[in-house]
Amino acid sequence: MSFKTLFQLSPETQFGLKKAGYEEPTEIQKQAIPPALEGKDIVAAAKTGSGKTLAFIIPLLECLEKEKFSNNDGLGALVITPTRELAYQIFEVLRVVGQKHQFSAALVIGGKDLALERKRIDQMNIIICTPGRMQQHMEENPLFYGDNLKMLIIDEADRILDMGFRDSLNSIIEFLPKERQCLLFSATQTKSVKDLIRLSMKDPVHINTDSEATSNTPDTLKQKFTVINLEQKISFLWSFIKRHKKSKILVFIATCKQTKFIHDLFCRMKPGISINALHGGIHQLKRIDIYNKFSDVRHCCLLATDVAARGLDFPDVDWVVQLDCPEDLNTYIHRVGRTARLDRPGRSLMVLMPNERDYLLPRLTKKKIPIEEVPTRDKHLFWVQDSIQSLLARDPELKEEAKRAFKSYIKSLLNSHFRQMFDPKQIDLKAFAKSMGLEVTPRIRVLERRGQGAKPVETKKSDKKEATSQDAVDQIQEADVTSDEDSGEDLLRPVKKPRIIPDETNDNADYERELLEKKNLSRAKLAKVVRKKNIKLNKHVVFNKE
Repeated sequence: MSFKTLFQLSPETQFGLKKAGYEEPTEIQKQAIPPALEGKDIVAAAKTGSGKTLAFIIPLLECLEKEKFSNNDGLGALVITPTRELAYQIFEVLRVVGQKHQFSAALVIGGKDLALERKRIDQMNIIICTPGRMQQHMEENPLFYGDNLKMLIIDEADRILDMGFRDSLNSIIEFLPKERQCLLFSATQTKSVKDLIRLSMKDPVHINTDSEATSNTPDTLKQKFTVINLEQKISFLWSFIKRHKKSKILVFIATCKQTKFIHDLFCRMKPGISINALHGGIHQLKRIDIYNKFSDVRHCCLLATDVAARGLDFPDVDWVVQLDCPEDLNTYIHRVGRTARLDRPGRSLMVLMPNERDYLLPRLTKKKIPIEEVPTRDKHLFWVQDSIQSLLARDPELKEEAKRAFKSYIKSLLNSHFRQMFDPKQIDLKAFAKSMGLEVTPRIRVLERRGQGAKPVETKKSDKKEATSQDAVDQIQEADVTSDEDSGEDLLRPVKKPRIIPDETNDNADYERELLEKKNLSRAKLAKVVRKKNIKLNKHVVFNKE
């Protein structure tokens, strides 16, 4: 059954759907669009890749078409999303499907020209935004006017609340008129989401296409995992990319610094496939450019943090590789949901360490996630440790990136939701550092306070008196590395200047000069020191006439 036969849509919307290649509605679209066209509030949950974007784009366009909205009417529909990338993707779908409609639309997200947005925002009929930027316009822009709003759409509501935008979302909802239609899409029904539904909706229609599903992931997705040691991960990823150069691969990595280091490293090693990186440390316009490149290319590898895990629709992804354990089970589901979308086939591979396996697998089974283990043999790996060490020796900047990546990853393990399964004693930090090309293991202060991890080099007591100031500096440099972690813990670390004990044979004049060079003392303090040491500096001698 096509969109035309199932729903009574305007000719403009039908043209846009045909132009975009949408022919038959998915299950979530079949259940959500009819009540939405009737003006009812909706709360919907569906699997990733089920096509929920169209489930609210079509009612949005039809609602404004029915109301005959124009630029003079101001804001008619507001779509709120958790991330900039998801907002951009929804905007692109709207631009294609709604190309025959005469509505004005704007993408209002951080990282773009705020002054230009302020001038034009009052002329927009449709706004797709992130919560923080939208709240900023509502509070600071006198041109913003939302009294004519007909439809509010909240996509990935659970993620918005998890990211700490609860207050921003509440402020936006309070600013908008009470008489409006609301469509809310959320993967999970947490207490916060239920409170949001109660405060912002009236008698909503609940839709859940997963209620009778045997799995929380698409049936066309083949899920596998492998168990390796931490020091094998980089060689494993390099080997996987080399063996799948004719595929489209999306790799999830725990931290921004790791992602940047592995991207820069692999680009220098030339794997024979285009490699890009997507993480929060990249400027917004550059992130959009990377998203478009990965979407358009058939054979490519994208290294990404969880900024790409939810909502983003990359076409024809063959493999999703989770190099690092997901933060929680919902993150796992959304990561693998980047492939096998709209009933297409897809494959995922999760890389686990031995201490993660026993903890995570029972929870995946409880979530109805079918996954099987595949062994990894050393003989199938391309060991690249020597090549990495050689590159780092020639490139000091890359070496600093490696140190930052090492620290950020260990800290991410300590701060993870699964941190109770992380035992630093079971991890060979020295071997992990060497796998990243580092001869000296960087210090992790959190582990040192627990009595674990790499410890600083200490000077023996018997040698302390003979140590010079340069020796002390050398020891400190050998034991520690600089870091630009966000916490700033290691950025400026006070170091005690080594005390140099003067030779007892020195005369009083030499000792006085040493005191003056060591510290600029006032005359009064200097006199006090001299009296305490019983030093005779000036003696009045009276000569007789003889």
